[in-house]
Amino acid sequence: MSHQPSYSRVFVAFARNSLVRDMTFQSNFIIEAISSASWMLMNLGFYLLIFRYTNEIGHATGWGQYQFFVFLATTLFINSIVQTFFMPNCEEISEQIRTGRLDFALVKPIDTQFLVSLQKVDWSSLVNFAFGLALLSFSLWKLTQDAIDPLVISPLQVVLYPLYVACGVAILYSLMIALSATSIWLGRNQSLYDFWFYITNFSRYPMEIYDGNVAGKALRAAFTFVVPILVVVNVPARMMAWPMSDQGWLLVVVGLVATVVSLAGSRWVFVKALESYRSASS
Repeated sequence: MSHQPSYSRVFVAFARNSLVRDMTFQSNFIIEAISSASWMLMNLGFYLLIFRYTNEIGHATGWGQYQFFVFLATTLFINSIVQTFFMPNCEEISEQIRTGRLDFALVKPIDTQFLVSLQKVDWSSLVNFAFGLALLSFSLWKLTQDAIDPLVISPLQVVLYPLYVACGVAILYSLMIALSATSIWLGRNQSLYDFWFYITNFSRYPMEIYDGNVAGKALRAAFTFVVPILVVVNVPARMMAWPMSDQGWLLVVVGLVATVVSLAGSRWVFVKALESYRSASS
């Protein structure tokens, strides 16, 4: 009689083992946490400096200081989750393929993609999540206290915001696992992190900055509908920072469709890549 593994119990075991490993080297853990927090403080200082000279990011975009800080906090949430749970594992897939260690994952009675995606957890990266939570709380408080046009947060916004943060995580994970799986065809793909950094730079700013000329509009369309990087942060950030408009609801639909298509597409790439895999010992 076969027994299906409990994926939740397996993940909890992975997370616990990673925490034990991190606590074994506490000094390294503390240094990594401080480095992450310092990097974020420097970024926040940079944006505070920018808002000393302007009231909003882009002309008539609506992204004022605290609206943009909601955007920044959303970026922190999504990136910290991806860096905590997926980045350490996807970075190692190329080496697992090269050395043949992927063989051991394939013979386990559990889904291979789940195993190679979640076997390590980088707990120090959650520092940015805590930083983002503080920044979001402060920014929303400032927006709701605005004397001219106070933000009114509806229950629907509170429900949809974490859902679309999860959608953003899913889209970035899909891109990452698909890139990692190409190592089976390419033999070695050490440029994953570089390409990841370049492509995700597009998600760090509001999509309105690409308006104004043909090239900018082409980039906005490409990174919204072809490679939906702009959907990742823009949808949940807009949902929380502004009252929802007709265009906002259109982005909500686009974000949901992009998530489903990204997950399905990355799964297809991963499975097809595994069909081409040959053991390093064969």
